[in-house]
Amino acid sequence: MAVVSMTGFARGEGQLDGCRWSWEVRSINARGLETRLRIPSGFESLDPAIRERVARALRRGSVMVTLNVTGQAGQTGVRVNMTVLDAILAIVPDIQRRLPDAPPPTIEGLLALKGVIEPEDAPMSEEARLAFEAGLLARLDEVLQRLTGNRQAEGARLAQVLADQVRRIGELSRQAGTLAATQTDAILGRLKEQVGQLSSQVPALPEERLVQEAALLAVKADPREELDRLQSHCEAAAALLAKGSPIGRQFDFLCQEMNREANTLCAKSGDADLTRIGLDLRATVDQLREQVQNIE
Repeated sequence: MAVVSMTGFARGEGQLDGCRWSWEVRSINARGLETRLRIPSGFESLDPAIRERVARALRRGSVMVTLNVTGQAGQTGVRVNMTVLDAILAIVPDIQRRLPDAPPPTIEGLLALKGVIEPEDAPMSEEARLAFEAGLLARLDEVLQRLTGNRQAEGARLAQVLADQVRRIGELSRQAGTLAATQTDAILGRLKEQVGQLSSQVPALPEERLVQEAALLAVKADPREELDRLQSHCEAAAALLAKGSPIGRQFDFLCQEMNREANTLCAKSGDADLTRIGLDLRATVDQLREQVQNIE
C-alpha cells in the first residue's frame, strides 16, 4: 500500500427528496483517529453511523465532518405566518407618519418579507426518514472516497520528499564516516603538540604512552558507531517507504533515533568539517521528521 497523507479535503453536494445537502470532510495530522462532527439539529441519530464510516475509511488524522441540509424532506407547500404579518401591519402606520413621501406597502412586498411565508411540512413517516438518512450516508461514503484519493495523492508527493531526505542523510553519514576515519591521527598530533608545550614542566612521555592516550581519546571521540546506526536507520526508513501505510508512528520513532545519533556526532566531533556535516545531518533529520508528522 502506498504512503498516505493525513491531510486532505473533499466536498459533495446535491439534492435529495426536495432538500439540498452538502458534506464537507477535512483532515489534518493527529496521533490517532479523532472525528468531530457538525450536523444540523434533527440529524443527531446519524452520529454513530458517520463515525463508523470515517473509521472504516481512515486510520489516522483529526477529521472534521460537516453536514448541511436546506429544506425538509416531505415539504408539501407554504403558509402565511399571520402572527408575523399582523406585527408588520401594526407598525406600518407609524412608518408612514415618519416617511410621508414613501409609497404605500404592497401585498407582494409584505409577503416577500422574511418570516411571512413559511414552508408547510407534512410529517415524515419512520420509513421515509430512514430512507432519507440512508441516502445522506451513501453520499458521505462517496465524499470519504474522494478524501481518501486526495490523501493518497498527497502521500505520493510526500513519499518522494521523504525518500530524497533519507538519501541525503545516508550521503552525509558516509561523508562523516570518511572524515571520522582520520580523527585518530589528528588526536595523536594534537596530543603530541600539547605534550611538547608542557615538556619543559613534566618529563617527556614515551611514544607508547602517547599512542595509548591517543587511542583512549579516539575511542571516546569515535562517532563511527553512531554513523553505522544512522546508516541502519536509513535502510529501515527506505524499507518503510517501500512497505507503505500505515508507517507514520514507526517512521517518527526512526526520526527520533536519527536525531539522537546526529546530536552525538556533533558532541564527539573534534573537526570543523565533521561538525559542519553533523549540523547538516541535524537539519535534514528535523526536516524529515516535520514531513513524517503528516503521513498516516
